[in-house]
Amino acid sequence: MRGTLIYAPGDVRFETLQDPKILHPTDAVIRTAVTCVCGSDLWPYRGAEAIGDPHPMGHEYVGFVEEVGAEVTSVKPGQFVVGSFATSDNNCANCRNGFQSNCLNREFMSTCQADYVRIPNAQGTLVATDGVPGERFWPGLLAVSDVMGTGWWAAEAAEVKPGSTAVVVGDGAVGLCGVIAAKELGAERIIAMSRHESRQKLAREFGATDIVTERGDDGVARVKEMTGGIGADSVLECVGTAEAMQQALHSARPGGSVGFVGVPHEVAIDGQELFFSHVGLRGGPAPVRRYLPDLIDRVLSGRIDPGKVFDLTLPLDQVAEGYEAMDERRAIKALLKP
Repeated sequence: MRGTLIYAPGDVRFETLQDPKILHPTDAVIRTAVTCVCGSDLWPYRGAEAIGDPHPMGHEYVGFVEEVGAEVTSVKPGQFVVGSFATSDNNCANCRNGFQSNCLNREFMSTCQADYVRIPNAQGTLVATDGVPGERFWPGLLAVSDVMGTGWWAAEAAEVKPGSTAVVVGDGAVGLCGVIAAKELGAERIIAMSRHESRQKLAREFGATDIVTERGDDGVARVKEMTGGIGADSVLECVGTAEAMQQALHSARPGGSVGFVGVPHEVAIDGQELFFSHVGLRGGPAPVRRYLPDLIDRVLSGRIDPGKVFDLTLPLDQVAEGYEAMDERRAIKALLKP
């Protein structure tokens, strides 16, 4: 098969690789319908994470089941399935508590920018749709496998409630999906922090009521000004930088909550400052599997359309251009078609 390897910062290649095989009775192999480049893939691409030896990339996927291991009964060959970037048995204590992304048998996906993918823990990870959805739904379902599920977790972790005010820090795909989630959870006012016109437009389409272009202390001051000097009920941190985290924590009101889902890089929290702020903080890898049935239904019913975050579509063999376009902010998110 063909698949993506990263060799060094800025060096992504599309090469012939070994076909994936069933290694454990809990595995499945799927044929990729569509896949994509994630904002978190840009960390190693930009040199912010060590790469080491050349290795496969990609953790978002939807596709058709090709083969299943002997212990997989929840899906069968030929079915169209959606999964999560974090696989889970969906049965251990952590899974039963709703944190499948901390499953005791968790494996993170990392080979999905390819024609075929082996899915560990397939029994608990994959959710089959009723029949094969029309191709117009594939981008939205692909978003559900990570960025929409992660945006939903950000809103839930930030305790967005009906009638509340929510701030979204970050205008990438996760932040934009966080806007969708905040609206679906009933936020009355959604303040999207963005400096990019195309992303501002999509944020408003998804439900943002206000746009703040300032960053850092200026962004915090603007949010405070818009909220009577108090701050927001809920803040979704969808970037992962130290500046974004500080902006999020300082934008929340006393008693408010921050949900942080951006993979942290050089982020440090001042314990004493957090103590006296009365701001709640929760985050981590999104338990996407918890949300899959609901989010799949919302996409297929037309209630939400997170697939609109894909503003660049490329053949899978042009994956390197997808990385480059997202790195240069010429694209929000690149969809890849095998």
